[in-house]
Amino acid sequence: MSTFSELGLKEPIKKALVDLGYETPTVIQEKAIPQIINSDQDLKAFAQTGTGKTAAFSLPIIEQVDPSIKSTQAIILSPTRELAVQIGKNIEEFSKYIPDLKVATVYGGANIEQQIKQLKKGVQIVIGTPGRTVDLIKRRVLNLSQVQWLVLDEADEMLNMGFKDELDKVLEATPESKQTLLFSATFPKEVEAIAKNYMSDPVEITSGQKNQGSDNVSHEYYLVTERTRYAALKRVADVNPNIYAIVFCRTRRETQEVADFLIRDGYSADALHGDLSQGQRDSVMEKFRKKNIQMLVATDVAARGLDVDNLTHVINHKLPDQIENYNHRSGRTGRAGNKGISIALVTKKERGRLHPIERIIKKKFVHTPVPSGKEICEKQLFHLIDKVKNISVNEEEIAEFTPAINEMLAGLSREELIQKFVSLEFNTFLSYYQNAPDLNDLSSKENSRGRSSSEDMTRFFINLGRKDRLNPAKLIGLINDQGIGDKIEIGAIDILDTFSFFELDKNFEEQALLKFQENEPDFNGRNVNIEITKTDRGGGRDRNRRRGKSGGGFNGKRRSRDAKPNSKREFGRRREDTSPKKAHSGFGRRRRKS
Repeated sequence: MSTFSELGLKEPIKKALVDLGYETPTVIQEKAIPQIINSDQDLKAFAQTGTGKTAAFSLPIIEQVDPSIKSTQAIILSPTRELAVQIGKNIEEFSKYIPDLKVATVYGGANIEQQIKQLKKGVQIVIGTPGRTVDLIKRRVLNLSQVQWLVLDEADEMLNMGFKDELDKVLEATPESKQTLLFSATFPKEVEAIAKNYMSDPVEITSGQKNQGSDNVSHEYYLVTERTRYAALKRVADVNPNIYAIVFCRTRRETQEVADFLIRDGYSADALHGDLSQGQRDSVMEKFRKKNIQMLVATDVAARGLDVDNLTHVINHKLPDQIENYNHRSGRTGRAGNKGISIALVTKKERGRLHPIERIIKKKFVHTPVPSGKEICEKQLFHLIDKVKNISVNEEEIAEFTPAINEMLAGLSREELIQKFVSLEFNTFLSYYQNAPDLNDLSSKENSRGRSSSEDMTRFFINLGRKDRLNPAKLIGLINDQGIGDKIEIGAIDILDTFSFFELDKNFEEQALLKFQENEPDFNGRNVNIEITKTDRGGGRDRNRRRGKSGGGFNGKRRSRDAKPNSKREFGRRREDTSPKKAHSGFGRRRRKS
């Protein structure tokens, strides 16, 4: 393998690379950098996520850009704000010893007037998202007539996000003489079409086989039901005490709900999706990079641009709609020479979708049983012992308290002391997984989808729905806030537009009606009405017939609109395989309920 000195880079760039700890180029860098420097031929490059592709296209551009010319000489397009910002940051680091070289990153969600002001001062390299780039071109602020290099980074994702029209407009604004550099982790037909339509006889280079997954990532799948999917996710977290993972979901709504469940169950987690403001997204990403968050629940698009090298796991809560995106997801782990694990939670019906993914990544998924409660407790116990063994003791600070501590513990033997200190943290875990069901038994009644358990459940109507901003997590909190019973089981939940249905253990039927009537709860200022329904699931839009007044329904009185529902929801009374449970310790940086 060559060194950066042998790739034709000038001294200021090499000095910056030394400061950043770059020693030897990756395969894609070794191939792309000399090609871009020594040729003006278009380039089509396959580069897996985490292989150093940003340096592969930016270093040769920095090498050749003329800082004395104020016009824009390179335009780099990126599908997301996060990735654009990351590329801009990298280029600024690579060029820090070239003071006259100016870099601007432009994207939606930020103050466009500030971006315009920066561009008018003269910028040689512009990194932008397609939408904001086109906007600045239309305003005649961004002039690309002198561009020598056009980079399409993550070209496959830009097409997936519907940016074809924007790409066309940017390409139209650039001269034909430019060098087009197309980088992509996968090469579906649409990307090949871009190469065919907008590139002239491109050179093709790859880092590994095209579309193949990273050799540092192993692929596992857990068989689950819809009812046990979330429980399996929690067990993956609990059996890996030092987990540092991205949990991928398909939709923004699913992402937020899973994150809410994890947070309320005491896990160190947060959500990242397109409904968050730029400030919120930046805050979440910063906390994740600093490991103040161990599990980031994200959509495919939102996770682009996350520059994190030490992820232990990628967890597919659900497989992506487009199988090519699986490669993007799994590529977030196993970076910088580290090993990583990509896990897919799939039902029996979804298992067939693994085969085309295996053909793309050229690897087999290994079927792994969902960890048992005993297995998790054992792993957490020894993790706790290891933490105790390696903890640093400030002998000077604790010395004054030692005599009093020794006196208080004088009657306990060494074995008793060990047991008590371990149990202090571990008892909650043991209690949580005591008599935990085997989630691998997909035929069991309690692990099935939940509809078959209706004989033991009472189905209720509630006059709240999606238009009231009700979701399963908020409904569970509303039910638990009524104090119906310490061990009440909540079954199937159906959230509709203006009303919803939920199931409760039949033994708590009367208590539920009574408590809701006594408490007269409101939800966002609206009085709550629940009634018992029949559980016939025959045809029709609403297949449930509500009982009349004799069925036990009630109408609560409307409270003041200033009244707000309790934001601290207790989620500790629902079966582990159907919903979030009570927070337990043993999983680093968990939130504690006051």
